[in-house]
Amino acid sequence: MVKRIKGRKIKLEGFNNLTKSLSFNIYDLCYARSREAQIEYLEYVDEEYNSARLESIVEEVTRIINAKLVQVSTQDYDPRGASVVALINEEHPVLDPSHYRGGPAGDSVPAQVVPDSEAESAETGEGGAEDAEVLPISGEPVPPDSGAPAPAPWVVGHLDKSHIAIHTYPEYNQLSGIASFRVDVDISTCGMISPLSALHYLIESFDSEIVIMDYRVRGFTRDSRGRKLFIDQDISSIQDYIDEDVLDRYIAYDVNIISDNNFHTKMRKKAIKLRDFLFGDEVKNLGPKEKKRIKYALVQEIQEIFECRNLDFRGGKV
Repeated sequence: MVKRIKGRKIKLEGFNNLTKSLSFNIYDLCYARSREAQIEYLEYVDEEYNSARLESIVEEVTRIINAKLVQVSTQDYDPRGASVVALINEEHPVLDPSHYRGGPAGDSVPAQVVPDSEAESAETGEGGAEDAEVLPISGEPVPPDSGAPAPAPWVVGHLDKSHIAIHTYPEYNQLSGIASFRVDVDISTCGMISPLSALHYLIESFDSEIVIMDYRVRGFTRDSRGRKLFIDQDISSIQDYIDEDVLDRYIAYDVNIISDNNFHTKMRKKAIKLRDFLFGDEVKNLGPKEKKRIKYALVQEIQEIFECRNLDFRGGKV
């Protein structure tokens, strides 16, 4: 197999079994004065991000990372909350990379690992690794109750343990009047699939005040000389894979351990417009002093979540 890493052309030995995991967490907040208004807000966002909507997001992420959706399990919870877990594998058609944003911001999708036969043709001048097409494996999955054996190519699917999971967590604080809605997205892949190419879509799907992301690469693959490779892509920060127009809207910083292939990025929106956080009819006619107090409480709440610690408040109930 052929791969470009840090400007070098690498021939891999066997299957690329590096595991790449992306944890994507967002927080959406609002101010609602009464408990009834807070519950109304939570029910609104719960319906907005129910299991059907989350499933559509999973399907889109699967297409963006050029994977195939094998199985999906969805659940809506009572009184509110939803989760979706999807099993994915590498058996997929190749999409036009220009259809989605991917790879380092502003660049095309990074060159992917190609099968040995394609690598050989690349070496003989019949096509380079970067423009080689990854062909789908022949054969379709056989339903469990059909009684017929599954075709061999399906049994050999390398990514049958890769998955995408989305969970929602609504919460409200009656004392402060602030309600929040958290969404956790976890994507775990191996082989040629990289979850980083779905970052732009995920950020745009959840236009949130706070975004917290973790990306790590585990395991190793080998080159043709038997040397271990612990990462197969050029990355120094998750921000490399986020478009500039998105980054311009956020304050962002990293805590990376590059030597261990651990990457962590936090983002918080720069502009806080109060009108975007008010929910319910009872907050339509607020005075200037009250607006200032509410905005202060929202900024404090956002900063606490962003820093993962409690801050001192000068006052209690808003």
